[in-house]
Amino acid sequence: MKTESIFYFFMKLSFILILFLSTIRCNQLPKEIPDYEVAAQWADMTLYITKNTPANSPTFASRCLGYMGLAQYEAVVHGTSDHKSLAGQLNQLESLPLPNSHDSYNWLMVLNRSQSELLKSLYLQTSYENKLKIDSLENRIQKILEKNENRKTTIKSIAYGSELAKALFDWSKTDGGHRGYLKNFDQDFNREPFPGSWKPPLFAQSFSHKPLHSFWGENRTFAPQNTSLELPKYIKYDPVEGSEYYNQFLLVYQKKNNLTLAEKEAAIWWSDDPDVTFSPGGHLYYITNSLIRRNKPNIFLSAKTFALVGMSVADAFIKCWKWKYYFFSERPNTFVPEFIDKKWESFWPDPPFPSFPSGHAIQASAAVTALLNSFKNNIKFIDSAHVGRERDRIRNVEFKARSYSSIWGIAQETADSRFYGGIHTPQDNEVGLEQGTIIAENIINLNWKK
Repeated sequence: MKTESIFYFFMKLSFILILFLSTIRCNQLPKEIPDYEVAAQWADMTLYITKNTPANSPTFASRCLGYMGLAQYEAVVHGTSDHKSLAGQLNQLESLPLPNSHDSYNWLMVLNRSQSELLKSLYLQTSYENKLKIDSLENRIQKILEKNENRKTTIKSIAYGSELAKALFDWSKTDGGHRGYLKNFDQDFNREPFPGSWKPPLFAQSFSHKPLHSFWGENRTFAPQNTSLELPKYIKYDPVEGSEYYNQFLLVYQKKNNLTLAEKEAAIWWSDDPDVTFSPGGHLYYITNSLIRRNKPNIFLSAKTFALVGMSVADAFIKCWKWKYYFFSERPNTFVPEFIDKKWESFWPDPPFPSFPSGHAIQASAAVTALLNSFKNNIKFIDSAHVGRERDRIRNVEFKARSYSSIWGIAQETADSRFYGGIHTPQDNEVGLEQGTIIAENIINLNWKK
């Protein structure tokens, strides 16, 4: 056999093999996919990209969760009879593309395409391999959905999903946080110190000691009602032993010296270091997804729940950062060594931004308040987000799944974990829980119904 003939023989054989394998893969696709599972799988992918994209801070991640959650809702809302779009209600979102009333749509296809396009746009900096993963998920779901759909509806649905994603992304570019990963740490930040002011940590969680996203509090919130919330109350600086201010830090100091194993486990579980996890906001999005899969709601309630949680967390981070840089308050690692015990160090390292209020507390209470709009509080729940992570050898603590008898218990333990870690005072957490609830209620109280 001539060399040329051998070449073409193997080329033909390779083509047949590829065709055969493709046929097998198609035949392996399930005949259908539950409605809620389409939403859930896109939440999975959002969290994967969040975790596996460089320079992804908790602030930037929260922003993306807000837009991805809203996109789920807007993709399916016109398929319902009693709810309406949030266009015209959210800050500077005057309108969104509307489906043609004379055409039929497959709303799951709309969601599928819009999630894929928006995720790649929001995370422009993610790797080529990650973008292929996004495309692969979209194609897999699309092949399942189109089995029982006519071609015209399929084409219209995909086109509308793309149009919706583009409109939401264009709107996102004007919020102040667009491509925020390019300027995570403010190298030029300079503020005159004052008694009780924040100082860059010596014992730091991140590689940078410069403040994270000092501008984030100026970003546009989703809900107009969250733009101008009143300043929370802050205990006046007074380092004198026995003062209310002093006692806040004394409690942190005393707790570090009496931490139980369960409290240590909670501290590392909720740390959600953005370098190795899907961030604190992502952790709450994960819990949302777990509750979706457990309760199996219809696609509309699934999508609405992701919108409620995503936007609540996003607005919570904006307001928290506004107040953090307004009060510019110190952390225990500054106060305790100076006024109580010079050799003291917190159980968990400081993040690179001011203390008050607690970001973990405010975003957790915002997310949980949003969840309670969809689910009952008395749901027993196990959080397995970090199961399988390697033991924390520095602190000699395992990552063990957490059990809760109520949804609100998640918010409470998230806040408490920062107290256990020694990086937040009770005041930081209490105010965070209070304000997160208010922020989420402003999202819930938008006019969702017709």
